[in-house]
Amino acid sequence: MTATFWIIIGGAIVTYLTRIGGHLILTRFDRIHPRVQAGLDAVPAAVLTTLVAPAVVDGGPSEWAAFAIAVVAGVRVSTIPMVIIGAVAVALLRQVLG
Repeated sequence: MTATFWIIIGGAIVTYLTRIGGHLILTRFDRIHPRVQAGLDAVPAAVLTTLVAPAVVDGGPSEWAAFAIAVVAGVRVSTIPMVIIGAVAVALLRQVLG
């Protein structure tokens, strides 16, 4: 098998262990401190920001327009539809604008 296959399998295992480890640790507590809960609630927005920000900063008109469309969509819909709208917008705009 190729090295790429083993890298993918290794990454999947490490990702799974990280997720299940966090779950096992948090289930040991009867109550989660509000600050910890606030930190955990901020993780999805932080991950989304780390994925989108470099593309917007280093991108061109297609990425900027798609970002604006996603921001407007984000005001009206939840996170997953906003991400889908933004991804479709950037794909279409890259086809049209180059």
